[in-house]
This record gives sequence, C-alpha cells and structure tokens, in this order.
Amino acid sequence: MPKYDYGKLQNGSDIRGVALEGVAGEPVNLDTEAAGRLARGFLFWLHHTTGKETKDLTISIGRDPRRSGEKIVEAFCDAILPYGCNVLNAGLASTPAMFMSTIFDEYQCDGAVMVTASHLPWNRNGMKFFGKDGGLDQGDIADIITFAESDSVLHSIRPTTPGTLETIPLLSTYAAHLRKLITDGIGCCETDMPLSGMKITVDAGNGSGGFYAGKVLAPLGADVSSSQFLAPDGNFPNHAPNPEDKKAMAAICAQVKASGSDLGLIFDTDVDRSSAVDELGQEISRNGIVAMAAALIAEAHPGTTVVTDSITSNQLTAFLEDQLGLTHLRFKRGYKNVINKSKELCESGVDSQLAIETSGHAAYKENYFLDDGAYLATKIVIQAALLFRQGHGISSLIAALESPAESIEIRFPILTEAFAAYGDQILQDLENLAAAGQLQGASLVTPNYEGVRIHFTKPSCKGWLLLRKSLHDPIMPLNIESDVKGGTAEIRSVLKPILAAYDKLDTSKL
Repeated sequence: MPKYDYGKLQNGSDIRGVALEGVAGEPVNLDTEAAGRLARGFLFWLHHTTGKETKDLTISIGRDPRRSGEKIVEAFCDAILPYGCNVLNAGLASTPAMFMSTIFDEYQCDGAVMVTASHLPWNRNGMKFFGKDGGLDQGDIADIITFAESDSVLHSIRPTTPGTLETIPLLSTYAAHLRKLITDGIGCCETDMPLSGMKITVDAGNGSGGFYAGKVLAPLGADVSSSQFLAPDGNFPNHAPNPEDKKAMAAICAQVKASGSDLGLIFDTDVDRSSAVDELGQEISRNGIVAMAAALIAEAHPGTTVVTDSITSNQLTAFLEDQLGLTHLRFKRGYKNVINKSKELCESGVDSQLAIETSGHAAYKENYFLDDGAYLATKIVIQAALLFRQGHGISSLIAALESPAESIEIRFPILTEAFAAYGDQILQDLENLAAAGQLQGASLVTPNYEGVRIHFTKPSCKGWLLLRKSLHDPIMPLNIESDVKGGTAEIRSVLKPILAAYDKLDTSKL
C-alpha cells in the first residue's frame, strides 16, 4: 500500500504536491514512489479506456524546469517501461505541447503527462494528464488515484518485454507548428520573415516559455532582444511565473516601455496561460485578455458564445456583445469548468468558439479546446503583425473596452472544518436577502452559475459584487467593481453588517 493518501494530491483535474524539502510545515508527499504508482495508475487507466494492451501504448512525458522534475520523470518512466509500453521523453516542455504529442503525426501518443505545478512555488510539483480527447477531468484523476492506491489493480497488469524509451524534440516540433500558424495567418512563407521590423518582448518567468522567443518569433524576423527571464530556472529567481502576479506584470510592462517594444507576451510556468502588454506598455490581462482573445475570432464567428469565469466585468459583457456582436456567458471559475461548458454548448447546437478565464487560460474550439498560452500568444502576434503593417498597435483592437472606476478583491477565511457547508449557508442567506429586495438599490443577478452576484444601481455606487466559495480552499473570495469613484467602499458598507453575523467567517479585511 502507498505510504501517502494520494487523494490529497488531487487538485481538481491536476495532481499537485510537495516534491522537495526545505519549506517549514510542508512535508514531501509527492516523491518517486508516488510518481511511480501514479504512473502505473495512468497506464492502467489508458489500458482500460483505449482497450489496448500495455505493449501497444505510447506515452509521452515532459516537465517544467522545477528542480524535482527530472527525478519524477525518471521514476515515471521506470515504473511503466517494464509493461512494454513505448515512452517518449520530451524533456523540458510545455503543457500544451504535451497534449499535441497525441496529435502530431511524428508521435501519435495514446497518452501524455506534463510534470508541473504551474505557478506554485519551487518546492511543489505535480502532473497533468492527457488522452487523445484532451485533458483528463476531475473524475478521471480520481480514478487514476484509486488505481494507484490499489495493489490489486497494479498487480493485475503484468510485466512483459520492456518497452522502449526515446528522447524526442517535442518543443522544436511544437515551435514549427506555431510558426506555420503565424505565416498562414499573415499569408506568407517563413522565408519572407513576416515579423521583420517588430520588436517583441517575451517574459517567460524562468519557466518553460523561453522557447517562444528563440524558436517561434526570432526565426520569423522579430527582434526579441528585449526579452527577459527566458532561461529555465526551477528556483524562479526573478518573479513568479504567473501572468496574474502583480510583480510579474509590472516587470514586463516596464521592459516594454523601456525597450520601445511593439508587443509584450508573458507566460506562466508551463505555458498553458498567457497575457500581453500593448505597444504603450499597458497590460492586457484579466478582462482585457478576454476581450483580446474574443476580438481575434469575432469576424470569423459572428454571434458565437464566449464562455468566461464568474468574475468578469459588466464592461466586458458590453464590449463582447455591443462592440463585437458576440454572446457572453459568465460561468464558473476553473479552466476546466469554462472549457466543459463551451463544449457542452457546442454539443447542444449552440456555437461556442472560445472558453477563457481572466487568469489567462484560453481554449479555442479550433485548437481542440486546449488551454494553450502559446496558441493565444500566436493569434495575438498574427493580429499585431497585420496591424503593424497598417501603422497601428495591438491596443487598437480593444480600444472600445471600458474599465470600471474601481475594482477590489477581498478573501475571507472560513474558520471551521465544515467550511463547505458553512459557505453554502452564507451564500443562501445572502441570495435570499437580495431576492427579497432587502438590499436597497440592489438586485440579484440571474441566471448566475457561481456564488451570489448582486447588481447595484444607485448613482453613488453603480456596480456589482460577487461572493463565492473558493474552488478548493476554506476561503470565500469577494469581488466588487464600481463605475463610480468611492463606490466600492459604499458597497462594502452594505455587505459588512450582513457578513459580521457569521462568527466563523473572518471579515476583518472588510
């Protein structure tokens, strides 16, 4: 039996754990034994879902630069090779590239694994799993963990003639794919150097995304000399590799301004998220990156439904629907939630070409509904190049997007082990108050798919609030936006006495 409770490693549709010692209070629970058992659990899952014998399976594996990555990859490979499967080791890779190893003719993998913990600190690591249909869902991960914890299941797959282990140049293959998307989008050949004259700053945060500057942009003629933090470094010494991190975004904005770049691109550790900076050095993130991603497909897909997470602004809805002629469906937080909702719409006959979170997870239907930061960056580069030839910057694409006057987020800890039920009761009570009209100048927003969203109509605080539960933690995030200076404070004052009645909710920051 395993020495850890692997269920604690599940984080939604990912595996996340502590892989290295060195942080007080964070004991290792994702070691080489866990990696090996999870590897065999995934092998059994693939065997079961594909109907193939283990000797007929091909599995690829790659990693981000974390210091624990190589040992986890080695343990994963050692665990499944005795069962005859073919293993393709991509080395340093990105999460989207790993999925594409199931698509590219060169590899045609049955399954793929990315060893990463996204933007989490250096001592963490994890795994993201893919089949040919895309990323595995929460239920699939739970099944893999169940298999990994069961000696009976693991003993039911018999060793055979050992499989082969091959090193593959996946990032180079993937980069060539992205370059072709750019040249096709612009309408030229690589030899035309279609990005000549453009200066593009890439900030990889010392994660896996440095390849985008050297293998995608530079070969097409772009000046990437102002790029920063491209070298992979699992200690992440400069800033968190996270487009939502304020220090990270400030760093690339400053670099774009200082270098006079035409565009800035920033990636998270494993390159499944990205954001951008325009030619003025202004960040294109959160509502802005949603607007940008939607604007890139509006002409080709008029009226399509864009599915976003729950915290998007009223101004974004106005931009998507009034300016671009699209339909906006505000759904739930969690990139798999928005992706699955977009797929569900398509299956029901409603066209939905884009699922995107304000965090920078963007999944286009045209790209297998894969949340791929490099693919979004590539679509932005294509549009930026076309606008550059007309003497315009990328900012012109979303110039009509307005912003609220004020925007804040407060996170309240729930101080009880039964935090889920406690949070549900708070939300139900707040919804009842709003629905009964007991909040003056405010109304309940319906339909609403996560938490409680309330619209405020008073001229002094016109705006909205959203109170919801965190996806996994004993926390209730509160988002407030107002179109009026001072409006968020007034909305807070309405909510404060209501939430003060709950003694297990820490509202000290309110």
